[in-house]
Amino acid sequence: MLFLKFILLAIGFGAFGCVAAMIGYDVYLAFELSRLLRQKENAMTSASGESASTTDQPGMRKPLRARPTIRWQVAGKLATVGSISCLLGLSIAVVPDGKAAVRVSQIWGVRPGALYPGTHFILPLTDHLEMYDTREKVFSTAAIENSKEKLEVLTVEAKEGLPIGLAVTVRYRIDPKRLDYIHANLAQPIDDEVVKPVVLSAFHQMAPNYTVREVFSSKREDFRTRAAQAITSRLAGDGINVKEVLLKRVDLPEEYAKGLENLLMKEQDDDQTSVEADIEQKRVKIAESQAEAAKVREVKRAEADAAARVIMAKADSDSMQYTLPLKQKQIEQSRLEAEARKEATIQNADAEAQAKVIDSKAEQQRQNLLADSEANRVQVMAKAEQQRQNLLAESDANRIRVTSEAHAEELQLEAAALKSNPLLVQYTVAQKLSDKVQIMLVPNDGKFFFTNDVLKTMGATMDGQSPVASVQPVPNGMTKR
Repeated sequence: MLFLKFILLAIGFGAFGCVAAMIGYDVYLAFELSRLLRQKENAMTSASGESASTTDQPGMRKPLRARPTIRWQVAGKLATVGSISCLLGLSIAVVPDGKAAVRVSQIWGVRPGALYPGTHFILPLTDHLEMYDTREKVFSTAAIENSKEKLEVLTVEAKEGLPIGLAVTVRYRIDPKRLDYIHANLAQPIDDEVVKPVVLSAFHQMAPNYTVREVFSSKREDFRTRAAQAITSRLAGDGINVKEVLLKRVDLPEEYAKGLENLLMKEQDDDQTSVEADIEQKRVKIAESQAEAAKVREVKRAEADAAARVIMAKADSDSMQYTLPLKQKQIEQSRLEAEARKEATIQNADAEAQAKVIDSKAEQQRQNLLADSEANRVQVMAKAEQQRQNLLAESDANRIRVTSEAHAEELQLEAAALKSNPLLVQYTVAQKLSDKVQIMLVPNDGKFFFTNDVLKTMGATMDGQSPVASVQPVPNGMTKR
């Protein structure tokens, strides 16, 4: 639509330009033609004076001159087209993003409603648009004068009458729905004529209700909140929506700042002392809890030791139940203790004394039973040791008897073997000779045994050298060497 608007305006202004050029050109042609005709008439008059005099006789008409015509009809049509085109172009209004517009008529004044970003149609020549920025804006003040930032310095007086510098930032935006009211009733520009006075006056009115210390620390947020509520309510009536009010900095008087710093240092020391005292108390509590825990651990350890001793006593009693007499005595003791406990719970103090006597007797009996059981155990161990010694002696006697019987049987077998084969004696004696003497048994007759001649030859040869070995025939076809 914006392009169409430019096209229509270009067509309108072009038509008006064409009309002006056409009319000017026609007027120029008319004047030039009149001038040429006038020159021609003057020349003809000077060339023929007589003929001119005769022609000027009364009763005769002068010849008519041809006048060029101006094209008024064409110019009127072009002017009409241009006017229509310009009116159509002026009736198209475009509102850009981030802005809103209000229609202002020369006849009816401000028209109700707002025009939002986009294309709109208005009455040309009578209506025009007033644009307003609907995006968020920021109004800021400075606590002290700063050459880098040229901002409004906001100085207020506290309850004590001391000046305080405030650095404030206000975020706000115009309500597009109330643009007609804003344009008709509020001073322009709104930022300087409306927002700025409201913000400054709100902080000036709120500051005297607080002390310097409250504004600086204790009630700083309350001060900001109340000022923000006042600013929001005032500007909301004028169609301005406040988004946020920030109190960035509070600048204190120099002397008060020094005194406050000393006071804060003292409070800090006091807080540090309180913290140290709390730490000491906590340390004392920790020591007490550690002592209590150690006490509990000792109690638990004692209980565990007692339980361990009880378990060991039970283990000892269990170990004694393998012997029948001891078991019967323990059963009798348990019965007596149960009866004693039963009587102790029923009877009075005298019965308790008797129960103690019975307990002592039971303890004596238990000691006696333990002594008897120990003696029985020693006797049983002695008997077992005697039986073990007897068994060992019997086993040694049996071993000796078995060994002797085996040896006798071996001798009988050897005697039988020697009786049947007397050469075993010589063989046995030969085995028990030195390891340097070698024994070989060969057949006696030497038949079919080739080593017999060899051995004889070796024996004859070695008779003259050294008696290292000798070959002797032995019975039963064997030869001893």
